[in-house]
Amino acid sequence: MRHLTGTWLRHSGDFWGGFAAMLVVLPASVAFGVTVYAAISPDYAPFGALAGALGAMSLGLIAPIFGGTARLISAPCAPAAVMLSAFAVGMVHKGVEPASIVLMITVLGILTGMLQILIGFLGVGRLIKYIPYPVVSGYLSGIGLIIIASQLPKFVGAPMDVNWFQVLTTPQYWDWRGLLIGVVTVLAMCFSGKVIKKIPPTIVGIVSGLLTYGCIALYDSSMLQLTGNNLVIGTLGASGEGYVNMITERWDQIGQFRLTQIAELVGSALILATLLSIDTLKTCVVLDQKTRTYHDSNRELTGQGLGNAIASTIGGMPGAGVMGGSMINLSSGAQTRISGIIAGLLTIFAVLLLGSFVAWIPVATLSAILIVIGFRMIDTDPLRFLESSSTILDFLVVLAVICVAIKVDLVAAAVVGVILSILLFLREQVGGNVLLRKSFVGQRSSTWLRPEKEMRILEAKGENAVIFELQGSLFFGTAHLLYRTLEPELSTKDFIIIDMKRVQSIDITAAYSLNVAHDILAKRNVPLLFSNVPESLPNGRNLREFLEFAGLAADGQGLFYKPTLEESIEWVENHLLGESSEKYSDEGHPLELHEIEIFKGSAADTLADLEAALEKRHWKAGETIYALGEPNINLYLIRKGKVKIMSRVGKGSSVKHVATFGRGEFFGALGFFDHRPRMNDAIATRDADIYVLTQEEFKKMSQGHRRVALVLTATLARLLAVRLRHIEKELALLESGSQ
Repeated sequence: MRHLTGTWLRHSGDFWGGFAAMLVVLPASVAFGVTVYAAISPDYAPFGALAGALGAMSLGLIAPIFGGTARLISAPCAPAAVMLSAFAVGMVHKGVEPASIVLMITVLGILTGMLQILIGFLGVGRLIKYIPYPVVSGYLSGIGLIIIASQLPKFVGAPMDVNWFQVLTTPQYWDWRGLLIGVVTVLAMCFSGKVIKKIPPTIVGIVSGLLTYGCIALYDSSMLQLTGNNLVIGTLGASGEGYVNMITERWDQIGQFRLTQIAELVGSALILATLLSIDTLKTCVVLDQKTRTYHDSNRELTGQGLGNAIASTIGGMPGAGVMGGSMINLSSGAQTRISGIIAGLLTIFAVLLLGSFVAWIPVATLSAILIVIGFRMIDTDPLRFLESSSTILDFLVVLAVICVAIKVDLVAAAVVGVILSILLFLREQVGGNVLLRKSFVGQRSSTWLRPEKEMRILEAKGENAVIFELQGSLFFGTAHLLYRTLEPELSTKDFIIIDMKRVQSIDITAAYSLNVAHDILAKRNVPLLFSNVPESLPNGRNLREFLEFAGLAADGQGLFYKPTLEESIEWVENHLLGESSEKYSDEGHPLELHEIEIFKGSAADTLADLEAALEKRHWKAGETIYALGEPNINLYLIRKGKVKIMSRVGKGSSVKHVATFGRGEFFGALGFFDHRPRMNDAIATRDADIYVLTQEEFKKMSQGHRRVALVLTATLARLLAVRLRHIEKELALLESGSQ
């Protein structure tokens, strides 16, 4: 018993939501069916009522089972009614027999469903995820306004052929009975939640409308009759009699169709499938916005297609996920797709068994419910866009979508909104900056920490080597800006580095601009270096392969690709230093103490005392000299070889190459001075001969040879200050470029 109670409580919202949605979509489905079939001939209006009811039954059951979007209600809809009515009118004008038109509509519906299934299997439905928020917001508000405008005549009991503006400005059209029923329904929906919390407001509104109608009918006997009574839904025009015979006869006639006749319908079916798919997916997107959920577009299209194919097979009308029914379902407490199945089952039940009861539901009550839902659908958040000049254009997109939705149709509104959003995106990209930072090699440094003499040479010559760090999307809209950014340096600099680390995408037009720049540099024999070229962009493209295909292939002479910006800078540094660099002079003998740059010019006795405290050690390539966290506080002077420093980045275990030391350089000074554990790893990348000064030996030297210790300390402090000053300049440059 507890299990049954828990299940009911869990799905009571689905039941009430499905029930409320059925009360709205069933009469609308019948009306849409009548609209289509009456276009063939007034005599076919009963067929239309039946087709609408069958469509609501089939879609209500099949689409939720195979589509799966929570709270979505599927039924015959306005786009299907408009398209099929136009098709029927066209066939009538061509002189086609009414019976043949009915058959063609049936085949058209089946083809539409099959095409939707194909669209779902091909994965086209996922494109709906890329519709921008301003489009969804405008679409949502546009639908809300359309619903309100379409329901105003019914709300006040005015004739159906009077538009909303005439209704508002001409009280003579109003029927006080319908207006009173509608007002009571609205009030019940708006305030019942504060008193009756377990029953959805929609159901309370329907009950209130029925009770109000009954009270008025006590004083107006004309309201106790269905015939000629415009205040109630009236008979659905469909019953269980003759269903099987009608379907059997129709399929016997379809069997006589030729393939050429069916092929002629494919074009119309493709248009209808597209319209219904867009209508469904837009409703799904709105539900996602309201409930913070995510639907499976492709699965939903497959379910909708199957529902439409089966509905048409049994003589029903195709449809889509409908906004009004879905919003009522949501507001009535629905939580899962079971609500859609319940709506389908209740539709069958209402048509076959409760047609007489449903017939007495006041039209003003249903219109009042839809008006309340319409107001709740209007998205007011975009009003905040007016508070900032940067979002005013986004507000205009919302406004444009609303206007097109009201004046033209919802499909055109979605198309216009997407086009405007694309134009705004292009405008933003074109107006943006493709250059993150421009700097010079004299301001930056590679991971190679060079001797002071070389650093001063690089500071002097570094202005001849420029670094461009690009960002964002490089495409036809920014290609001209890209070239204008590079152009001033193409005729004056001796080295050009282009870093692509932050590039998100590139097209052939932007690649052509880079190609033009390379051609200009090639005429001057100026090297062009690309660094950090991604092998996998967000769009899946291999950027290096694309650039090479576009004519920017590495040739080892004028165009180079380097894995990192630091390696590009190092390559340029080596060429700027030329003969001044001792980086690769490792093949000679290991340096003696007097040959190391920082000790050149020191007195012989000072060098002798210092060398006595040093230990000569050797590490092979790949060996670790010290590791992160070690209490190693020694000082190291490289006599020969190469050592790189690897540091942990962030909280993870990612390791980054932060510095490289070569012949004649020292490292490990921070730990030597502050006596704290190592903050990085030191690894020999070439066989290395190194002087090692331990803390113990330094203490002995400080006691016996204070002058030597003082000279060493002062020399190291000065060189550390030089390094720190260079790092401060580089940090200031990087910070200014990121603002």
